Amino acid sequence: MPGISTFLNRMLALTIELQGVLFTAFEQLLNARIEGAIAAGTYDVGLETLRAESFVVTGRKTIYTHPGTGAETRLLTIAQRQRNRPLTLDEALNRLRESGARRLINGRSGRAAVQVHAPSVMLDNGEIEYRVRLIRPMEASNVPVRTMAESHWQDADEATFAAAWTAELAEAPAFTDSTLHMVSGLLLPIWKRLPNESTRVYRLQTDDGERIIGRKVSPVWAATATATGLPSLTPDDAFAALIEGKTVIDLAEGLQLRRVRVMGGLRVELSGFTDTMRERLTAYGLFHEIISWKLRLFVPTDASGPAILARVMDRYPIERVAEREAV
Repeated sequence: MPGISTFLNRMLALTIELQGVLFTAFEQLLNARIEGAIAAGTYDVGLETLRAESFVVTGRKTIYTHPGTGAETRLLTIAQRQRNRPLTLDEALNRLRESGARRLINGRSGRAAVQVHAPSVMLDNGEIEYRVRLIRPMEASNVPVRTMAESHWQDADEATFAAAWTAELAEAPAFTDSTLHMVSGLLLPIWKRLPNESTRVYRLQTDDGERIIGRKVSPVWAATATATGLPSLTPDDAFAALIEGKTVIDLAEGLQLRRVRVMGGLRVELSGFTDTMRERLTAYGLFHEIISWKLRLFVPTDASGPAILARVMDRYPIERVAEREAV
């Protein structure tokens, strides 16, 4: 790639109108790269301070002790509580003033969303993927335009939209509890053992006043860091790792859990089951669909997912946990 000075000098040789077009395209590509890096956890913002309503250390394990100095590397399990700040109805209606914005209702779930423009991205094959952004009370996501026609999203009048949005706000919990895993203390001797997809360093202060600096690791890495036998992973941690998309979990009797993309949406699929297992797995709460003439089983990705996954893991224990690139 040419240097930035060469790029700017060549830009100056163009007309003002063409410069504006190229800078707009460059900005869109740059923003798409930054969004992708943030989503993948590889965007480097230096030493970042984590903030939440509460941090409580619930577990400590020493995973390395330096033979000369006795300095330790510790794996900390931290309970995190964050206050939810859902988007209000007035804020959602303000977004509808943007050009091309639409009020949407999902015909299957009854949830509301505001559709606005999102930057396009260039795929690996050179094709331009046009996207829209679906803004919901508690989250927002970018969706390819081509998948919208196949989805259950449809236009809604203002009264129906407002009722659905208000109902979801009423159901939203005040706080969200989650678990962090951090490696702190002496890091250099085990730096190569740490996940290489992100080298960001974080700091936080617990409710007891303890200050912690270290690197965040996934539940999968935490489960295998000190394992001497089979990996230990709670259903909640396993569900969170699967939703993140960077984990494959092998269960007993040839079953495997992983996140997949189906019809433009993300699901947690259970593969490797036999006909004799299907009835039992369905009774546990998994749902099935026939896709391309093949029966496939999925774990619900809503609030019921961890409980359903717990029943599956109780009957078919974890045998192996592996990390992969997110899809």
